Amino acid sequence: MAKTIVKGVTTPPPQTEAELLQRAHHLAGISLNEIAQQCNLAIPQSLQFKKGWVGQLLEQILGATAHSKAKPDFELIDVELKTLPLNHKLLPKESTFVCTVPQQMALNWRNSQVWKKLKRVLWIPVEASKTIPIAERRIGTPILWSPGEKQETILQQDWQELCEMLTLGQYAQLTARHGTYLQCRPKAAHSQILKNKIDQQGQSHFIVPRGFYLRTSFTTQVLQDAQLLY
Repeated sequence: MAKTIVKGVTTPPPQTEAELLQRAHHLAGISLNEIAQQCNLAIPQSLQFKKGWVGQLLEQILGATAHSKAKPDFELIDVELKTLPLNHKLLPKESTFVCTVPQQMALNWRNSQVWKKLKRVLWIPVEASKTIPIAERRIGTPILWSPGEKQETILQQDWQELCEMLTLGQYAQLTARHGTYLQCRPKAAHSQILKNKIDQQGQSHFIVPRGFYLRTSFTTQVLQDAQLLY
């Protein structure tokens, strides 16, 4: 049975992880329509050009503060919010965006934007089957998560490999096939959106902006570890 949520357009930021997790649990079983009504937001007809709408809706109702800043969404408690769209088999439907590839790469993994985004994550599964109207799609059980030692090791190895290729200007050779868990892909509406990138040799390249993404094999593992897949 769907649970009720506290009315209000603006939600104050959570002060603790426990408070955030409690809020997220109150959303489990609720439809996107119910949350949108609470936030006074219109539901788009399609998510094709509004891929971030569900995430923005949840950010608003849960009290995220970072918005587009390069920080975890819940700044006070250093927790990132990631929605996890699920297909009709309740498996991750698509890769998960982590962050945009920065102009200046971090010198080490623990200072990287990828690590800052993934060290503590509130995963919120959301129904995303095309057979379910957007308004009727429901929120699933939240997962407050940090990568295990083995997961972090592989993520770090992927990050180092991808950063090395980017730093050397090997843009043509870099494809979505690189990386076990983490991949680097273009992040732009179309291939005509370009930005200027200077490599280590001082050469200028106009490239499509790229982002770091988690493969569905990894997010499936997150669900399995939380015992949400059987």
